[in-house]
Amino acid sequence: MIQRKTYLAQLEAVCNQDLIKVVTGIRRCGKSTLMMEFQEVLKSKGVDEKCIVSLNFEERENSQFEDWRIVYDLILTKLPSTEKKYVFLDEVQLIPHFEKLVDALYVKKDIDLYITGSNAYLLSSELTTLLSGRYIAINLHPFSFAEYATAFEEQKDTSRLFRQYMNGSCFPEAVNLSKISPELTNTYLKSLYETIVVKDISKRHHLRKFDTLQRIINFLFDSIGSIISPNNIADELKRVTKESLSHNTVQKYIRFFTESYLIYPVQLYNIKGKRLLASNCKYYVVDLGLKNILQTNKVDADLGHKLENVVYFELLRRGGEVYVGKSEDNEVDFVVKKYDGQLEYYQVAYTVNDEKTLERELSSLRRIRDNYPKYLLTTDFDNSIIDGIKKINLIDWLLDSK
Repeated sequence: MIQRKTYLAQLEAVCNQDLIKVVTGIRRCGKSTLMMEFQEVLKSKGVDEKCIVSLNFEERENSQFEDWRIVYDLILTKLPSTEKKYVFLDEVQLIPHFEKLVDALYVKKDIDLYITGSNAYLLSSELTTLLSGRYIAINLHPFSFAEYATAFEEQKDTSRLFRQYMNGSCFPEAVNLSKISPELTNTYLKSLYETIVVKDISKRHHLRKFDTLQRIINFLFDSIGSIISPNNIADELKRVTKESLSHNTVQKYIRFFTESYLIYPVQLYNIKGKRLLASNCKYYVVDLGLKNILQTNKVDADLGHKLENVVYFELLRRGGEVYVGKSEDNEVDFVVKKYDGQLEYYQVAYTVNDEKTLERELSSLRRIRDNYPKYLLTTDFDNSIIDGIKKINLIDWLLDSK
């Protein structure tokens, strides 16, 4: 089992704090496994097993619960009356009025509560209103490259392994299946994709135009790393299919994709004015394997934008708010605003061996007049500092635990 050390450390940091710990993320990214790992951490620190209750509401034996009060009573009967207790509720949003269950457990001060969900509905307005200021959210992603590499310790060529990472999938089960057969991996990814699109999106929102939904997903997957708007998508669909869609409809569909954690929107940040721009976004896909299984995407195509995709999620894992930098006609791939207000700037390129390419990538960073750290990440092997800009090998950066 690959330990999710980053996320375990976050859970340890908030353990026994007077907060509900909410772990969210796309289906099958490892939320249940993380909860089990953390329960083992608790036991290793002396917590008695009888003080831990864990319920997964996707399991058949728990699917019959339709009254949150029955679940509440069941949990209390399983726990001792004394000592600190730990309750783990997996996919809790499947319980009707789950927010009442969460609130009822939270107010019992001898219970430390952990919940997971694979849809942003878990953090819906009803729950956030009820629990305002009383929870902390941890968004779990599929494997980082550093985590992925531990599954292939026999592979010493990290460049080859990284290409495999970009052209495969980083979902935990997909990684396991890739060791057996690429066909099994593709079958698994297609099944997972269909579950997310059909069950989590189409059925939940009662969408009748599945073909339209699929075309919008294809457009977004083909456009990762590009600034686009709902109007762009509506215009392109009308041009290709003659189907007329309003930008409001497209915007609604995009919201469904983001709520299921299939795609992540990234806002634009005005570098000069140090403010967000209320305009178009870039979008990144939670797992490149989902992009690669679609017929419209060739495995080794669009490597530059795939690199951006990898970097975006690594920056999210390392903490802070991640934006796309804009300043007049200048663009920087990522601006990271840390929790202390400090900024970091990142430019990503597959290679800058060509002098013109190097100059183009550096120029975007040179135009920024503040003294915050600036980085150029590439797959080139040389690391150097150019005009205060740190040029770093991307693979080394991804594997650097610091």
